[in-house]
Amino acid sequence: MKLISWNIDSLNAALTSDSARALLSREVLKNLALMDADVIGLQETKLSAKGPTKKHIEILGEIFPGYNFVWRSSQEPARKSYAGTMFLYKKKFNPEVSFPTIGAPSTMDDEGRIITLEFDDCFVTQVYTPNAGDGLRRLEERQVWDQKYADYLCQLSEKKPVLACGDYNVAHREIDLANPASNHFSAGFTDEEREGFTNFLGRGFIDSFRHLHGDKEGVYSWWAQRVKTSKINNSGWRIDYWVVSSDVADKVRVSDMIDSGTRQDHTPILLEIDL
Repeated sequence: MKLISWNIDSLNAALTSDSARALLSREVLKNLALMDADVIGLQETKLSAKGPTKKHIEILGEIFPGYNFVWRSSQEPARKSYAGTMFLYKKKFNPEVSFPTIGAPSTMDDEGRIITLEFDDCFVTQVYTPNAGDGLRRLEERQVWDQKYADYLCQLSEKKPVLACGDYNVAHREIDLANPASNHFSAGFTDEEREGFTNFLGRGFIDSFRHLHGDKEGVYSWWAQRVKTSKINNSGWRIDYWVVSSDVADKVRVSDMIDSGTRQDHTPILLEIDL
């Protein structure tokens, strides 16, 4: 299987806007279509509670003619047009689709953060993990989320192997960001968030990138938009992951970043695995 994950930061903008950033996003989508992946997971779609419009569906059909798609948007009482996820998968597949809730605190379960596809040989699931937020205001809730999410994936892995992807909003190790010394109290690199990810992996999951590439440095999946030179200088963070059940880790053939050119923010990530 060939699988792609990408935090697109507004599918609506990528499909319908003519801004310079949107044009870059649309170009990335077109490049992803050329890669002929079996499954593509998109996070932070920011669609309305009603999901994609007719215009969105039309454009998606033009870019990805051989794919079906499923979506999950933020619903009240959560914020509108916030978070959200979508899976595109080849029409030859007929996975069972679920939109799990995990007993997360606050409105997190209403924010459209998880979709799971069940195939004959595995689960493919994606997540848009809640950010701890400015001033770490959501850090305590985020710690509960991490525990509940790990519990959910463990339940899946009792049935069949799990391939989990998404924006996990945490740089796990110091080599997963360019400037660790100045970010120990920043959202995405607190001790608590890093420990949450360590505990998650410790329950039978493997960070597929580190499994293949060891302690390779300087490879990131996100560069801050607010800093114009962040990508040019490769001052980034690796916060997007393909995580797999430990029993299929040795079947991973490729786990890497996909070049998104000059576009800052997240870049797509690729997994190829022989199940």
